[in-house]
Amino acid sequence: MAMRPKKFMQGRDIHEQHRVATALELLFDLVFVVSIAAAARELHHALTAHHIAQGLIGFAVAFFGIWWAWMNYTWFASAYDTDDTRYRLTTMAQMFGALILAVGIPDLFNDNTKNTVAVVGYAVMRLAMAAQWLRAGYEDPGHREACYRYAAGILIVQAFWIVRLFLPVNGQLALLAPLIVAELLVPAIAEHKIRTPWHPHHIAERYGLLTIIVLGECILGASNAMANMLQAQGWSFGLFPLGLSITALILALWWLYFDMPWAEVLTRERRHQVAFLFGYGHYLIFASLAAVGAGLEVVADVVQAKREAALLTPGAEVAHAVSPLFAIGAVATTVLVYLFSVAFMRAYVIEHSQRIWGGLLAALGVLAVAVGAVAAGLPLPWALLVTAAAPLMMTLICPNQAADGPAPAAVAAR
Repeated sequence: MAMRPKKFMQGRDIHEQHRVATALELLFDLVFVVSIAAAARELHHALTAHHIAQGLIGFAVAFFGIWWAWMNYTWFASAYDTDDTRYRLTTMAQMFGALILAVGIPDLFNDNTKNTVAVVGYAVMRLAMAAQWLRAGYEDPGHREACYRYAAGILIVQAFWIVRLFLPVNGQLALLAPLIVAELLVPAIAEHKIRTPWHPHHIAERYGLLTIIVLGECILGASNAMANMLQAQGWSFGLFPLGLSITALILALWWLYFDMPWAEVLTRERRHQVAFLFGYGHYLIFASLAAVGAGLEVVADVVQAKREAALLTPGAEVAHAVSPLFAIGAVATTVLVYLFSVAFMRAYVIEHSQRIWGGLLAALGVLAVAVGAVAAGLPLPWALLVTAAAPLMMTLICPNQAADGPAPAAVAAR
């Protein structure tokens, strides 16, 4: 194994041609697949057990840790990726932390006070991130102040995360929200005066890649639902509408996101507000897509419950059985959160148009029809096909109209 020659972190060229994700970044994303899958799996279990509030809180906290560590590395790599040996080894430490976090994610759902493993994994990722920023600050005098602010902010907040582990239950719960807010404030404070040299097309590609990874949770849910129906009924007519409906839904969700000209907007609008809206706003996009995957797993449970019910003795009940109405409600709700997130991002990052909110209202109507249809007796596979029409409705009402000039919302903000 040859050692990579050392390169100085002087900041990447923001106008670099053909800047794409590196093989190391793809490996980094692959490690986070495990954490995302763990969070979606635990949300699915919570929904099936009807522990809805506990499941949603645990999922929100777990996904924040996953998304925040991924996002900070992504923007840092866009500005300072040297791909030398030291950079690779520090990235490896962050990947190791992500694996520890994945192991500790179930504790965030079962008991939010017993989260030592998750916090340790998160701290490993964040301390390695601070080391990256310290190196960048030392080697890049032009952005030294911003880099050192990042490092200092990360180290201070991590110290409080670790101290939180030794507090009583009430103290741990009281510190949770303030520490999350503190994490979110670190980049805003660090880049208040000096902006790091991130690359717009690279950032847009990286976010698109994670979107596809999160959609993988939806594909897993689709596969499980079809497998359960195949085991329950064998090859039957019902298998095809179920598979077709879920596939159409996944394609429609993908289509809506990638119809947006994210790279073009980030290229022409490098202002503080646009970058932060784009970066932070994707939390809901990523989390809601992972939650759609959990909802599709609930659909798989409905099919599984029918198969188990047929094998039970008369009078026995299936453990944690869920109804088709609950399943379509879970899918429709998570899809709605995703649609709202995309609409918000488009309205305040790309363009300000009443058509966006009109499209969202139309999609809401479609989702309501899907839920109402199941309540009236429509089979779940056909209701899922109606659900797939919701993102399609938004795409048709609000087609991509990438303008050559700044977005109206951006102009108004100046």
